[in-house]
Amino acid sequence: MRIKLTLSYDGTCFCGWQKQKNGVSVQGTVEDAVFSLTGERVSVVGSGRTDAGVHAKGQVAHFDTNANIPPEKFYKALNTLLPSGVKALSSEKAAENFNANRSAKRKTYEYSLYLSDVEQPLKERYATRVFGDIDTEKMQKAAEILVGEHDFKAFSATGGSVKTTVRTIYGIEVKKSGEDIKIKVCGNGFLYNMVRIISGALVKIGKGEMPVENLTRALETGERKLLAETLPAKGLCLSAVEY
Repeated sequence: MRIKLTLSYDGTCFCGWQKQKNGVSVQGTVEDAVFSLTGERVSVVGSGRTDAGVHAKGQVAHFDTNANIPPEKFYKALNTLLPSGVKALSSEKAAENFNANRSAKRKTYEYSLYLSDVEQPLKERYATRVFGDIDTEKMQKAAEILVGEHDFKAFSATGGSVKTTVRTIYGIEVKKSGEDIKIKVCGNGFLYNMVRIISGALVKIGKGEMPVENLTRALETGERKLLAETLPAKGLCLSAVEY
């Protein structure tokens, strides 16, 4: 039986989704919980490999089991064994050909920022601080340049291994509420650090520290140096996966 899980986790203390030799991963933590519950060593496949420090409120994963546990109750049983930093939100029986990674059609990430002259402890864990004023309307207008199918080579950090750097962005929303700003990016897939690089570029544009034209030139040339620095992982959250 194939189980589909929806997971939420605080990525602060994890080395990322994928299992690694030196570090506690989300994948390994969930697999250990399944083993404790069923006695089975399973492979838990996620929709994507979130990096160290990146959070999730809608990560989707699947695994196969022979356990005699109702699919819709699996998540509650797992939660009794999972640490507070990661919990399953729901579970259900999936089709045998369902694959949390390959079957995904759209993924949505959110990058959180807050405007403040001083560090705010209750926000620092999940958002990146921005000094001074920022023009979010200018950020939104610039973001429209990135919507559609493009070669996002310039928006990828070194270290990724992909066959192609062409991706489709379905939409980008920049929303401001008081001192809080969220950049929501929906696409068919993302390159290594892509959303954090996009967010960094939009912040620089919003602060008037980078010309909007750099986005177009970066898409045309693939030159990473035209863009801003990669923003910290702590502000990024995988919010939803669509199938």
